[in-house]
Amino acid sequence: METWRVLATALLGAAGLVLVLVTMAKVRDRTRSGGTVAVSGAIALTLLLLLCVLTLTVFPPALAWGAVVVTGTTVTVMLVAG
Repeated sequence: METWRVLATALLGAAGLVLVLVTMAKVRDRTRSGGTVAVSGAIALTLLLLLCVLTLTVFPPALAWGAVVVTGTTVTVMLVAG
């Protein structure tokens, strides 16, 4: 396995985990429902895991690093605007 794939997956996972937590917090603030928060967290985590597996195995370099940049930018914007 190439080193760049492992590095991209690690960065994507770190930013994605923060994104999952921020998403769950925003859902909690809007709905005040624990069930909705759990469902949104499960969906976000599943999508993150799928994206990480695809980055680690089949995505070309441009798409993998693009996903890392988009996820990192989204986390930054959500935390600053939060």
